Amino acid sequence: MISVNALNAPALVRTGLGDQIRQVLIEGILSGRLQPGERVVERRIAAELGVSQAPVREALRQLEALRLIETMPNRGARVREFTEEDFAEFFPVRAGLEETAADLAAPRLAGRVEGLEVHIKRLAAAEGPDIMRHSVAFHREIVEASGNGLLRSIWESLGIEIWTTLSVRRHDTELCGKTAEHIEIAEAFRSGDPGVGRMLHDHVLSYAPS
Repeated sequence: MISVNALNAPALVRTGLGDQIRQVLIEGILSGRLQPGERVVERRIAAELGVSQAPVREALRQLEALRLIETMPNRGARVREFTEEDFAEFFPVRAGLEETAADLAAPRLAGRVEGLEVHIKRLAAAEGPDIMRHSVAFHREIVEASGNGLLRSIWESLGIEIWTTLSVRRHDTELCGKTAEHIEIAEAFRSGDPGVGRMLHDHVLSYAPS
């Protein structure tokens, strides 16, 4: 059974409690402090964080939607056991969405890639967890440039940073060279390369376990 104290959770403010609790639990899962199969007890989390059960319940619902925890009858909520099938399903869906986003964004980004370049510079200087954060920000810039609100909503609902991080850590994926690929993608947008969508698709699949 988990102990929130073991998560090194910061003091919570009284606004947006559900989001803060969700982030505490996500960081616990990503760091490995919360292991697959561990129970997540709503009442205990609320007591240890000094909050009511309502925002904890909200956070757990969001984590269940992200497929990070599962609730089973008579067993309560537990951290999911992440399987190879999970990752095999995730990356093609992400790649397909981003290929579509790139095709839609191409006219808007042709010759105008300053926003992408900002993320590339931050990624090149990043270390540790910031590498994934800035990488995802680069991809989010493209998704937002698509101008398609439904596509953006579905993309965000996948928990891109979370699931990509889980896969990279589980499979020890090599991140060196990803900055160079981002530079190539930005240049393809700049020059109006009609193959930029497929380029982004293949780049996303390069994160997937082989």
